[in-house]
Amino acid sequence: MVEFSLTYLGGLRCEATHGPSGTRILTDAPTDNLGQGAAFSPTDLCATSLGACMVTTMGIFAQRQGFDFPAGARATIRKIMTATAPRKIARIEVEIDVPLPADHPHRADLERVAEQCPVALSLHPEVEKATTFRWVG
Repeated sequence: MVEFSLTYLGGLRCEATHGPSGTRILTDAPTDNLGQGAAFSPTDLCATSLGACMVTTMGIFAQRQGFDFPAGARATIRKIMTATAPRKIARIEVEIDVPLPADHPHRADLERVAEQCPVALSLHPEVEKATTFRWVG
């Protein structure tokens, strides 16, 4: 179990604290939903978590298999909200630039573990997930 704390700061902003490390992040409502868009919105964090989980899981797999998953892997994440009520995430697109050659022997495994990362498995099945891998090494 990991515990977090959250404080509402007013003005549609919150400050969350990661219990084990004390790291703090701010959230703000998006501009299209009465906020200032001055920080990640809660749904931005959800979408970003998917990308971070995918890349981290690829790194964990590589470490367990005894090869280096190079620093410099990047993910671009796009969050698309529903156009009608209820407001929710409709689709998350993740493009991952993998700094390994396209013929890497673990390519299929790395893509599989990314798409089955804990965040991907935790999202509601109605949230469409579209992933593109670009092998750029």
